[in-house]
Amino acid sequence: MAELNLPNGLTILRIFFVPLLVVVLLTREPNLTLFGFPFHFEMWGVLILLMAASTDVADGYLARKRREVTTLGILLDPIADKLLISAAFISLVEMGLAPAWMVVIVIGRDFTVMGLRNIAASEGLVIPASALGKTKMVLEVVTVCLLILAAKHHEFRLMGTLLLWLVVISAVVSAAHYFMVFWSQVDGRIKQRQRNMTLMEQEKKAEDVAARS
Repeated sequence: MAELNLPNGLTILRIFFVPLLVVVLLTREPNLTLFGFPFHFEMWGVLILLMAASTDVADGYLARKRREVTTLGILLDPIADKLLISAAFISLVEMGLAPAWMVVIVIGRDFTVMGLRNIAASEGLVIPASALGKTKMVLEVVTVCLLILAAKHHEFRLMGTLLLWLVVISAVVSAAHYFMVFWSQVDGRIKQRQRNMTLMEQEKKAEDVAARS
């Protein structure tokens, strides 16, 4: 419980935004008129997504400023990001606003990178987030917002689709970058470990031979 600070609370709040976003998009509700302005489900969807994305910026900033970076936060933050973006894109597929194959590439990239980071962490290594990866996250949020708006405002469809292509391209490029970084770090560590084990085995054999003689 000691790790449940404000930054971690914002991360958990982002996770709670996920089912709310899915319900709004797939039920296409609510559709209200507030102060004479039609506030339909697509506006609520964009608002929820932007609020969730803002917690991503806020929790990182507060954690660094208040020196409250915790293990819980490090573990939860990428999970919350992946859940939010995955849920949004899958909802867009269900709504017929995004091709499934493109969404599979985007989501597959995210979980592949997470897996590479976990493997690297087990080797005591850290793969930092690249500038391209951070840019992709912003691009994903903008793309999803435009495609959500396209559900009722078709003029946003073309721009949203073009940005979705950019998201897919950046996903492939950044995945390749992460894999190269992963391979250069982990492969070197594994080879060094194998060399150390070989030397230890050779030393043990030499000691056994010396003991017998």
